[in-house]
Amino acid sequence: MAFASPHVTAYAVEATEYPDLARKYQVSGVPKTVVNDQIEIMGALPEPAFIDEALRGI
Repeated sequence: MAFASPHVTAYAVEATEYPDLARKYQVSGVPKTVVNDQIEIMGALPEPAFIDEALRGI
């Protein structure tokens, strides 16, 4: 989504290199996506399902 829109920013973080962030977001597995500190998406999803989950609650 960040690639397709200038209104979206995305960061990829290596959990083992940033343990404070991993603890803050309670990363227990990867991939884990956090949207606006509110929505958590665990695992790899097909793109349509990922977008549906990412936009949930907006």
